[in-house]
Amino acid sequence: QVQLVESGGGLVQAGGSLRLSCAASGRTFSSYAMGWFRQAPGKEREFVAAISSSGGRTDYVDSVKGRFTISRDNAKNTVTLQMNSLKPEDTAGYYCAATVRVYGLGTANYDYWGQGTQVTVSS
Repeated sequence: QVQLVESGGGLVQAGGSLRLSCAASGRTFSSYAMGWFRQAPGKEREFVAAISSSGGRTDYVDSVKGRFTISRDNAKNTVTLQMNSLKPEDTAGYYCAATVRVYGLGTANYDYWGQGTQVTVSS
């Protein structure tokens, strides 16, 4: 069992940056692949970025490539999403997720979810 708590959301102007953090409980954090997902009102939750348990592999949805960076610190049980050059279409609730199963990019791959943090980008 792992508990996830996101932080770092807020309101920012287009072109600005935010840094989201996800703190995980438990002693086996280094065994989990981690992902960030987002969900805008009236839309399905979508994949944003993922990182393997070792940090050696990362993946991103095309719309954020070159702007967002996912990273992790297994010693501190944290995963971070650095978001630069934010656009209004990035506005959504952002969710941290963890899985001990096969690394994947879909919501069904993930077993544990945080409560989310809101990101709002104004134009």
